[in-house]
Amino acid sequence: MAKKDPTDLTVEKKLEALFQLQTTLSQIDEKRALRGELPLEVQDLEDEITGLRTRIEKIESEINEFNAAITQKRGDIADAQAIVARYKEQLNDVMNNREYDMLSKEIVFQELEIELCNKKINEALVKIEEKEALLKQNQEQVDFKLQTLEEKKSELDSIMQETREEEDKLKAKAKGLEEKIEERLLNSFKASARTPATALEWFMCSATLAAAASTKSLHSASSTSRCTRKSSSASIVAVSSSTRNLLV
Repeated sequence: MAKKDPTDLTVEKKLEALFQLQTTLSQIDEKRALRGELPLEVQDLEDEITGLRTRIEKIESEINEFNAAITQKRGDIADAQAIVARYKEQLNDVMNNREYDMLSKEIVFQELEIELCNKKINEALVKIEEKEALLKQNQEQVDFKLQTLEEKKSELDSIMQETREEEDKLKAKAKGLEEKIEERLLNSFKASARTPATALEWFMCSATLAAAASTKSLHSASSTSRCTRKSSSASIVAVSSSTRNLLV
């Protein structure tokens, strides 16, 4: 059987379809409202955890750099100590004061290098201690937020499981109703906001129009004209922005 052209529907049927569509969309909004702010809270928590993990990776990298620097400085100390030991042995074999002074200065220089390296190592150890404390603090935050995230996800999944089947049925119903409405009216309906109250008003107008068409009385025709103008001026065509992407 060929699908009936929406433009062939009576005014009453068109208005009734619009009213039913609005009611269905409102029911879908009610189902989604049960989720509250949970989806946003879940997303915010996931973003915060990602940020914290990035910070943790940076801190760990800095700790590794400090440890590498300490290893290098300890190697420099070992080299300097070996040089000092060698120069001290050579002092026993010097032949003149000039050679003695030169070796003595080299020994002093290397000993200063050792002191500087030790200072750098101590500074790095302090930094590592600070970074490890910060690392622990951030890891604790991640653990806490992960626990909270699991609770929020569990709560959201529970709500979704309860409402998903009903919401899918309502979506299918809305899609079927949209197919009964001519494209011009449907596009206008989706372009602005509607309330159930005004949708009900349209439905009441449709009943008046149907009565006028059946009786063909002058009084009813006048009522029909007023009702039609009222529907036009009210712009029978809209839906809340929250439901525009309903069937996407």
